[in-house]
Amino acid sequence: MKQCLITVLLCTAVSLNALAADPAAGEAKAAVCVACHGPAGNSVNPEWPKLAGQHADYTAKQIRDFMAGVTRNNALMAPMIAGLSDEDIENISAYYARQTSTGGFASEELHALGERIYRGGNAESGVPACIACHGPRGGGSGLAGFPALAGQHAVYTAKQIDDWRLGNRSNDANEMMADAVRYLTPQETRAVSEYIAGLH
Repeated sequence: MKQCLITVLLCTAVSLNALAADPAAGEAKAAVCVACHGPAGNSVNPEWPKLAGQHADYTAKQIRDFMAGVTRNNALMAPMIAGLSDEDIENISAYYARQTSTGGFASEELHALGERIYRGGNAESGVPACIACHGPRGGGSGLAGFPALAGQHAVYTAKQIDDWRLGNRSNDANEMMADAVRYLTPQETRAVSEYIAGLH
């Protein structure tokens, strides 16, 4: 009961931070982000993530993790975010949360396999269904800290899956993602990444 109350209070505090943010100020501060993440957070380079429509709390956490450079480390991101204040981070995250993702492409060839992994996992190898945390349409859950995936570039998603599996990324709660993707095959990784890109 005590743990549940603490969780509710933490979620409420995070949500209040997001509500107090200034998206207009975030848009101005995010001008430098456009070069990689595109106008309104819709990147055109498949190696760089779309930020449009992402939960503000999730985006804020990723920025702070990149700043710390321990659980997420990226030589391109580090200098871009080095001078951001906590207020800047909240404002930028709120701005991107209000944008609309342009969606993505899913190949017909791998659609069936991708859908099977996303919706049902692979019981034989112990891969859980992605839908359990990220939802039927890839919307995730802001309060739970599960990111929105719908429309994300397949190349970027596949790279993140590989990074979790190889231990190059470790900023997931209780190693949930590392455990979830541990036994995905390369073909399953590609298939589920492309399926996610086609979710709307």
